[in-house]
Amino acid sequence: MAVTREKKQLMSASEMDRTLVRLAHEILENSKDLSKLAFIGIRRRGVPLADRLARKINELEKLEVPVGTLDINLYRDDLSTVGSRPVLNSTTIDFDITGKDLILTDDVLYTGRTVRAALDALFERGRPARIQLLCLIDRGWRELPIEARYVGRLVPTSANEIIEVKFEEIDGLEKVLLVERVD
Repeated sequence: MAVTREKKQLMSASEMDRTLVRLAHEILENSKDLSKLAFIGIRRRGVPLADRLARKINELEKLEVPVGTLDINLYRDDLSTVGSRPVLNSTTIDFDITGKDLILTDDVLYTGRTVRAALDALFERGRPARIQLLCLIDRGWRELPIEARYVGRLVPTSANEIIEVKFEEIDGLEKVLLVERVD
């Protein structure tokens, strides 16, 4: 396992919250029919992101936006490098996605392969009217032609740098870090 060291903190808890408020406003401005809006969080850290955005929209518009969670492990194209047996978590989408305007959420957009796997998983469940991608951090280095419609922050990185997003719900703390692999 690679050893890392922290280079710097990119976002504090309050900066993350302000970014989510901005993203919620952008989603509302760009959504024609809010009754069709739904969030799908990619496990793991896309889930708290989707939940928080739905709460922000509820605070702003008094509208309950459905939220689902998506496990993409069976759809990954790198299973042989991750392990011979993928760890399966649950996918929970308690609403019909057909005809919905989905906002697919993830913490960090990197190569685009996670998003490709998520799209494969979603289309097995129905045909949404539209799928847009939202990420808290876009770090570049795309290997597939995938682009986020909503981006919290663009952070150009080098090949040996990693973005770590920490959410209270998962990690017990709230911040975004830039870390570096140390040989």
